[in-house]
Amino acid sequence: MSTTTGAFLAGGVAACGAVTVTHSFETVKIRLQLQGELQSKSDAVKKYRGVFHGVKVVLQNEGPRGLFRGIGSAYIYQVLLNGCRLGFYEPLRGSITNAVYKDSQVQSLGINVCAGAASGIIGAAIASPFFLVKTRLQSFSPFLPVGTQHNYRNSFDGLSKIYKTEGVKGLYRGVGASMVRTGFGSSVQLPTYFFAKRRLTKHLGMEDGPALHLASSTASGFVVCCVMHPPDTVMSRMYNQTGNLYKGALDCLFQTIRTEGILAIYKGYFAHLARILPHTVLTLTLAEQTNKYMRRLEDRFLSDSLRARL
Repeated sequence: MSTTTGAFLAGGVAACGAVTVTHSFETVKIRLQLQGELQSKSDAVKKYRGVFHGVKVVLQNEGPRGLFRGIGSAYIYQVLLNGCRLGFYEPLRGSITNAVYKDSQVQSLGINVCAGAASGIIGAAIASPFFLVKTRLQSFSPFLPVGTQHNYRNSFDGLSKIYKTEGVKGLYRGVGASMVRTGFGSSVQLPTYFFAKRRLTKHLGMEDGPALHLASSTASGFVVCCVMHPPDTVMSRMYNQTGNLYKGALDCLFQTIRTEGILAIYKGYFAHLARILPHTVLTLTLAEQTNKYMRRLEDRFLSDSLRARL
């Protein structure tokens, strides 16, 4: 296992590779989630009718640039979020397991879930301002607008404008929803991944390698999407609002269900699945490989005493 610092860097690099491939689906997902916000089904106009229709109309009206709005913020967010999620998971899991069982090698589902949730919540809290501006950049469309529109030149222009008009509190708007959403996803992502790896190795005799990583991360991606999507919808709306349309995450959830129906919290689900499945596969598979390279570099250049401190 690489050091915490090494795992943080490996997780961030892996996530950046994954988000490059999946960012366009994230853009469509956010617009689907904002479409018809607080409108009854009869009044809501469907500008985006699904994943592929969304991709098509964005390309036709805004070009590739439209699909990749906010990619700079997405990179920073992924480095911070997945660096924390993948970097802190094993140290947290090992420490808690050692405290409870006096043996850090014991695998406990409850502890694994708690460690996954905690590492994800830490990352979400640190990275929240970048997800905020990313969401607002992705939701903006000069042709087919949905939700509140924010016309920022780039990520740093967005952060600057939010800070000037709303202060630090504005930069952390929706952070509670983000922590819940990421905590839900992280609580099942890594435990499911490692559980699938152990089962596939034990029952199907699969050896450690790309095929095992691909199969395990695919299983993890499906579970993550099912658990994560409702709080993800709430978070997208919380981040995109201006003023106090919602008093908080629970108010947003209740208003959405009351006005649009229970299925509204699953708006954009298939776009989310189209994003989260390859994103999870690529992140976890790439993380395995980058962790191996990181371990080699650490073994070559770091002394045992320095490795222990990192």
